[in-house]
Amino acid sequence: MKIAIAQQNYHIGNFEENTRKIIEGIEWAKERGADIVMFSELCVCGYPPRDFLEFEDFISKCYQAIHVIKQHADTIGVIIGAPDVNPIKEGKDLFNAAYFLYEKEVKAVAHKTCLPNYDVFDEYRYFEPAYDWNIIEFKGKKLAITICEDIWNLGDNPLYRNCPMDELMKQQPDLMLNISASPFDYTHVEDRKAIVKLNVSKYKIPMLYSNCVGSQTEIVFDGGSLVFDKNANLIKQLPLFEEAFDIFELQNDGTFSQSIEELADNLPNAELDPLTLDENLCTAEIYAAIVSGIKDYFSKMGFKKAILGSSGGIDSAVTLALACAALGSENIRAVLMPSQYSSGHSVIDAEQLSKNLGNQYDIIPIKNIYESFLTELKPIYQDLPFSVAEENIQSRTRGNLLMAIANKFGYILLNTSNKSELATGYGTLYGDMAGGLGVLGDCYKLQVYALARYINRNGEIIPNNIIAKPPSAELRPGQKDSDSLPEYNILDKILYQYIERRKGPNEIKEQGFDATLVDRVLKLVNVNEYKRNQFCPIIRISPKAFGVGRRVPIVGKYLS
Repeated sequence: MKIAIAQQNYHIGNFEENTRKIIEGIEWAKERGADIVMFSELCVCGYPPRDFLEFEDFISKCYQAIHVIKQHADTIGVIIGAPDVNPIKEGKDLFNAAYFLYEKEVKAVAHKTCLPNYDVFDEYRYFEPAYDWNIIEFKGKKLAITICEDIWNLGDNPLYRNCPMDELMKQQPDLMLNISASPFDYTHVEDRKAIVKLNVSKYKIPMLYSNCVGSQTEIVFDGGSLVFDKNANLIKQLPLFEEAFDIFELQNDGTFSQSIEELADNLPNAELDPLTLDENLCTAEIYAAIVSGIKDYFSKMGFKKAILGSSGGIDSAVTLALACAALGSENIRAVLMPSQYSSGHSVIDAEQLSKNLGNQYDIIPIKNIYESFLTELKPIYQDLPFSVAEENIQSRTRGNLLMAIANKFGYILLNTSNKSELATGYGTLYGDMAGGLGVLGDCYKLQVYALARYINRNGEIIPNNIIAKPPSAELRPGQKDSDSLPEYNILDKILYQYIERRKGPNEIKEQGFDATLVDRVLKLVNVNEYKRNQFCPIIRISPKAFGVGRRVPIVGKYLS
């Protein structure tokens, strides 16, 4: 039996384009003699559709698309993902479903059992778990079709009471087919290989796993679809961060007529710490994920051009390089806005960066605008000493200028704040926290430096002085980030333990961190939730990003 995988990039609610892509994949597979072609979870409508699922018109359009698609499933079996209406009054109104199409008909529908309701997932908000589990017989083979999370309920602490493959194995299937919408984070590529291998090792039958690719606002899907034979050998992983098609011939003995790569039999590695590993292990994937996130955010929203403030610092430099890679240098405008507190080399460095990248840039000094604010505020401020209020006026002046240019010329403002700053509230609302998309908001400062080195891997793009100099907001004479924050090599490790690994203060202190510093850092994180709540969408690259995947109270007393 020949089985094709179509790894594609869908657009939520763009039924016409999604349908076109799916039909294109069907025709590709038919031309190569495939018996079955499999797509990804909710490919018909795009994942995650969220509250669009509450609109009857949205569901109707899903069914209309399925009707069009099934006309092309004449001589080939087609597996697609879409919502399915629950006919039973009790429970949720919809199932998350896999449709098996053949001979221009819907031959069977498999419903998802394990509905994730953690981090960025909220499927139980919309879907009812499966009531029953049935294999699908096709051309002499018994198919066990599951959907994404259905294969993850293994290990010694399962999240769900039912494991659909345990039920399906009672009907003696010949192979497992899983359609997924599995988001990227820097642990997940290896996690997926491990979990698919665990399933195959347990059930002793081959598995084909089809994942989608592309970005949906903050969530990036990286593809990496997988094929394992019955002996738990990896036959192939499809490319990461790009659309791809491939076809695999299953032999009667449960093996495939392709090369085999041995894998270690390991559980998913939830303990990966990107701050202590060789940065090359994950920096390339993080770079690709962020570029994908920028590119799809703009293309799917119909935007073309981006603007950002270029300070001569590491964050804006990395953001600018990523934006040029995603959208093309000709579509990026950088604005240098020095004040009387800016160092001369900051402007020189920022200029050199734009010259290296080939993007347009402007220089708008803010000294006169800033001083006009102080003049008008003099009757109110009187003779009070310089403070964070004056610092924030500079930041908001820059934000105002950037938005003025963006509005005038149709740019989208890219935000340059990193995760370390967002975690500790080291940023100005409506100033340097302004933007339409947070490019580095899920990258700790140490990861930003790793990205800079990766960008420079084949030659100097980001001037070395930007990478080498101490980070500073340059809002007062001689200012450095370390005046307000702990050194990043300590801060980032504490933040990682608290945010990604959800360790409490005592657990973090037991790791050898200074107790007073831990208390201070965790308090900074919690009291600044109100700032993050007003922040733009952040491209997610970690297992726990700020935004939809991390929901904590704004007015909470815990650790604050």
